[in-house]
Amino acid sequence: MDLDGKNALILGVANERSLAWAIARHLHRGGARLAFNYLGATLEKRVRPLAESLGADLIEPCNVASDVELDSLFAKIQEKWGCLDILIHSVAYANPRDLEGRFVDTSREGFRTALDISAYSLVAAARRAEPLMNGRSGSIVTLSYYGAEKVIPNYNVMGVAKAALEASVRYLAYELGPKKIRVNA
Repeated sequence: MDLDGKNALILGVANERSLAWAIARHLHRGGARLAFNYLGATLEKRVRPLAESLGADLIEPCNVASDVELDSLFAKIQEKWGCLDILIHSVAYANPRDLEGRFVDTSREGFRTALDISAYSLVAAARRAEPLMNGRSGSIVTLSYYGAEKVIPNYNVMGVAKAALEASVRYLAYELGPKKIRVNA
């Protein structure tokens, strides 16, 4: 795959076993320039050495639940590259308590958190990526799971979040497709 001259932002690498890390390595082998985010000092200690091993242009803190931090990350991408070709969204979170027991016992706050981080963050990132991808045939890819379609015991609120993520992909693809920005899960 020839990605020479392409710019890729990878959201959600947690460690060397992350699917996002495997994707980043593949993009690097194809010749893409890379940018990574991390959340907090603990993840920075894991993500920074990995990103540096691929010669990443940017390694920045970004909590995807924060509009301010997303704005800052995309401003740095604008400043560094001026454009973006690829956005990888590999972000999901649910409070562990909401993955135990019954789905019906999911707290309102737990539901909100799971959908915000696991689904809405794609919408928020796509909105910021859109102007950087205009005219470049951009690609936005997120990772989902079978639990979006079928009940998986103890997947609970994450199944609902992944279903919302997949629905968001369809709406984003519909709106961004005419601008030659592909959105897939």
